[in-house]
Amino acid sequence: MAASLLNKALKPIKHPNFLSALRSLSFSSIATAHGNPSDGPSSSSFTFDNANNNKEKDDNGIYIKPPTSNASTENTTSVTMPMSFMTGSIVGKRFYEKVTTRKSDDGVGWTVMLDYRTLKTPSKRPLKLPTLALAKAIAAEWEYQQTDGIRPFTMPLMKLACTALERVPLTRTKIIEHLMKKFDQDLVFCRAPEDNTLTAGVHARQVEKVDPLLSWLNSEFGFQPIVYSSFFGGKQGEGLSKAVENLLKKTDDCELAAIDALAAAAHSLVISLGIFHGKLQIEEAIELIRLEEDLQVDKWGLVEGGHDVDIADLKVQISSATVFLGLSRKNFFH
Repeated sequence: MAASLLNKALKPIKHPNFLSALRSLSFSSIATAHGNPSDGPSSSSFTFDNANNNKEKDDNGIYIKPPTSNASTENTTSVTMPMSFMTGSIVGKRFYEKVTTRKSDDGVGWTVMLDYRTLKTPSKRPLKLPTLALAKAIAAEWEYQQTDGIRPFTMPLMKLACTALERVPLTRTKIIEHLMKKFDQDLVFCRAPEDNTLTAGVHARQVEKVDPLLSWLNSEFGFQPIVYSSFFGGKQGEGLSKAVENLLKKTDDCELAAIDALAAAAHSLVISLGIFHGKLQIEEAIELIRLEEDLQVDKWGLVEGGHDVDIADLKVQISSATVFLGLSRKNFFH
């Protein structure tokens, strides 16, 4: 349902890859959440206020059917709601009727309005987004919320936006250090032994599916990656590691937030960079991530309530971060 709302909200935008990514979204699972929340009491809440009381119609607005009114919130001028992206809990009742988007006060970026309230980040700063497309997508997430309560786990784009605007600027160096620390143990560098009857099938599938990505990595950065069979990992050449680190340092905050979320979900910075550069589509990335497990499922069968839930959750994490990455780019639709 949420995916259809996003498609409806962004109907004027014609881009096949974007629409395909939207259709891959599933809002029924827990949204991506990686790393520890930032310190301080404001970290667990989104804040809304009526700093801008402009109630005029916005040409770029997303209008919804008014929900059942809530007398306790009708006359309030500000609302603070607890939010948790780690659980499937419902927090507070829906207190707004209309969701719109408009230009930010400084004319740089876009904001989302809940009635006359400006949507704000956990630290109570206006949620200023780089593109109208991203603002509309986040507005669609808020439009989708039901009258009986707000479901944060159905708003992965909102979560990523807050991460990009608040956490990345403060922890950029640590994020890059963490990504590079795990680079040598990247999923795509680990190769199953070829001379073992138990792993020969996995090795053959890795050669078929992973080697093209490694070839791309070589051509993109100019250094041949090293594959290994050791459980404890190996060591990539200094040239390749430095080239990847330099790329991460050149990213903007939205790009780094998306790359970090993708790498955490995929257990692979290389797969994350493949999506970042357009080498991999969502379905291709998921196939690589689940390569070994899917072989086991083919052999022994799927465990309901286990494998299927893992697959659905992975689709949400990869799809939402990929869509966020595309929508945050100003030249994505040109």
